[in-house]
Amino acid sequence: MQTTLYKGVELFLLFVLLPLSFLLTYPIVIKIILTLMGLVYILILLKRNGLLIFRFPAKTSWKPFWKETVIKLAIVSVVTGLYVFFIAPDKLFSVLIKRPQLWLMILFIYTFLSVWPQEIIYRTFFYDRYETLIKNKWLFIFINAILFSLAHLFLRSFLVQVLTFIGGLLFAYTYQKTKSTTLVSIEHAIYGNWLFTVGMGEMLAFPGAD
Repeated sequence: MQTTLYKGVELFLLFVLLPLSFLLTYPIVIKIILTLMGLVYILILLKRNGLLIFRFPAKTSWKPFWKETVIKLAIVSVVTGLYVFFIAPDKLFSVLIKRPQLWLMILFIYTFLSVWPQEIIYRTFFYDRYETLIKNKWLFIFINAILFSLAHLFLRSFLVQVLTFIGGLLFAYTYQKTKSTTLVSIEHAIYGNWLFTVGMGEMLAFPGAD
């Protein structure tokens, strides 16, 4: 059995040191190699623990999930809609209106090539591997959200850091309750795709309508 110290060092290397290192200037090839090494290591551990198998959530999980998600989405929609309206009104739903094909393509790519891998790493793996290290579930959720935000530091955007931290709190809370990668991925995709749709894409490093 691997020790607490081993897991603590592992957590620091994968989720703190590696993301922070991307702020440094060194060959992109090395950054890619380090990222792939970390990803392969995580996938091996997930496979070993049988966590790469798709599991359809229990029927009892869907109703409360959708109820909470719709309420949270309504709040997110109002806040972000007003934000874009006042900060950059020309961007409001601009990609959806001007470039609908790009809008559909981004929604597909983001959902399947970004959201699911992020949730596999930051919720499924993170919880399975490190939940026993911190007994306080609220502190664990907070740490998970901080590290999730840290993973986006390379984008060098304060807005991205804030949104990914808030998102990290919501996603970690959902996973804490459901232990379902599927449900938390759906939630993540809904909020992320809404941000792109409402016009925050360029602010968050997505392609724009121009």
